[in-house]
Amino acid sequence: MSYDPSYQRPQAGYAATPAVDAGLQAYMHNVYHTMGLGLVVTGLTAFGVASVPALFNLIFGTPLAWVAMLAPLGFIWFGFTPARIARMPSEKLKLTFILFSAVMGVSMAALFHVFTGASIARVFFITAATFAATSLYGYTTRRDLTGVGSFLFMGLMGIFIAMIVNIFLHSAMVQFVVSALGVLIFTGLTAWETQRLKELYSAGAGEANAKTAIVGALSLYLNFINLFQMLLQLMGNRR
Repeated sequence: MSYDPSYQRPQAGYAATPAVDAGLQAYMHNVYHTMGLGLVVTGLTAFGVASVPALFNLIFGTPLAWVAMLAPLGFIWFGFTPARIARMPSEKLKLTFILFSAVMGVSMAALFHVFTGASIARVFFITAATFAATSLYGYTTRRDLTGVGSFLFMGLMGIFIAMIVNIFLHSAMVQFVVSALGVLIFTGLTAWETQRLKELYSAGAGEANAKTAIVGALSLYLNFINLFQMLLQLMGNRR
């Protein structure tokens, strides 16, 4: 979702005037605000479902568990296609993102029955600190991360295939390696995506910037969620 092979670094210097700087700051604030709202919705939904035994058992004690786990993937594939994004106004696109965040929360409710609440909270704050540091690096660095992003995207495909294979192997070692590599890949993708979002900003392009900010928030949100789950596999205390 976050990778665009046709993306080219813009040549214009968008930071040339204070007015453009102010617009860029508002744009990036919109990105992080939307992403943060999505994380809040996901966390509250997951905790709410996990806290109601009847609801949790209805979903995860029946074949509905497969629907809950696969729904976020289907939502991305069919709800955030380029054609749909182009047709939707930014307000509707943001609402779609919030609905997706709630669906993701339902799928993550099982984590509260696998890991202790204390370890979930601890890993969340570790994830937040790691994400903030790498996103800040992506925003401030003068290094071109385009090539790094392409390399990390290939690594992402590799760990995705390994995760699918491990569904059948049930190998603890494969899970450990995938989680460790996943931490490195998603921290790198966070820096790359932040730089990319910064450079996609265009002064005066109100609606276009609003849409780009929401799609960018989705990409950073997915990096955060995946990084959190990888760290939880490595550092979480199981019940």
